[in-house]
Amino acid sequence: MSEASHPAVAVTGLRKSYGDHGVLDGIDLRVPAGSVLSLLGQNGAGKSTVVRILSTLVPADGGEARVAGHDVARHPERVRKEIGVTGQFAALDNALTGEENLRLMADLHRLGQRAGRARVAELLDRFDLVEAARKPALAYSGGMRRRLDLAMGLVGSPGILFLDEPTTGLDPRSRRAMWEIVRELVGNGVTVLLTTQYLEEADQLADRIALLDGGRIVAEGTPGELKRRVPGAHVRLRFAEPRAYAAAARMFEAAGRDDEALTLRVPGDGGVASLRLLLNALDAESLDVADLSVHTPDLDDVFLALTGQRRREAVR
Repeated sequence: MSEASHPAVAVTGLRKSYGDHGVLDGIDLRVPAGSVLSLLGQNGAGKSTVVRILSTLVPADGGEARVAGHDVARHPERVRKEIGVTGQFAALDNALTGEENLRLMADLHRLGQRAGRARVAELLDRFDLVEAARKPALAYSGGMRRRLDLAMGLVGSPGILFLDEPTTGLDPRSRRAMWEIVRELVGNGVTVLLTTQYLEEADQLADRIALLDGGRIVAEGTPGELKRRVPGAHVRLRFAEPRAYAAAARMFEAAGRDDEALTLRVPGDGGVASLRLLLNALDAESLDVADLSVHTPDLDDVFLALTGQRRREAVR
């Protein structure tokens, strides 16, 4: 069967409530193997709850979730063998050194002494922690703690990795270092489900993004697809000659004009097809463009436009 028919993670109609408070209201998700799905949402939207359910930490109230082909509710032990988890806060023993934290995980995975030590040495090198390996985790910087935490989640060589806001609190340099690690993992075939509040992070890492709001998935697609759903996309055309500028302005009557700069803002969806039509129209009239740029809304615009609807309706 095709890979698409057996995604690494498949969620159908997932529901979860805490008392009278509904957190997840029937969400559907599919994460193809070797890809990154980023789950975005406001605080309390249910992102971490999804991770907890998929990693077998809490049960769902309804729906079905399968990880690596295994039913999360029926076979949690099989799921745990396939996954690694990095939560919002580094799960380290501060009294142990970095090396000892990793060895503890190797023992829990029953790797054996020789294989465990080899895996620990490999991860210390991979995450640039060799020099700090024998220092207590308490002395680690924020970035080092997050790298060690991620390394601990990889001791068992999981094929699926759940990252729940892994770069929270990190400075920009440390955050970008984590991005490179994630890219490397995905390049080696690891599947990642990433929750984050950093929209740039989702834009940089995700193959697809799902927006969670009010317990439901309100939008899903590639970063580019989501951006094209929000009004405001346009093509900026700058002309060197007033004659060409005037002729183009007559062609595109809905365009915003800057007569002094000889620039037009032509509304569009930011897609390749609409851009091709625009260029063909200019070419048909032999109009030369000095400069062209495509402008689309960013994920900030998407997030603000597509989330918070229930909250807005509640205050009306």
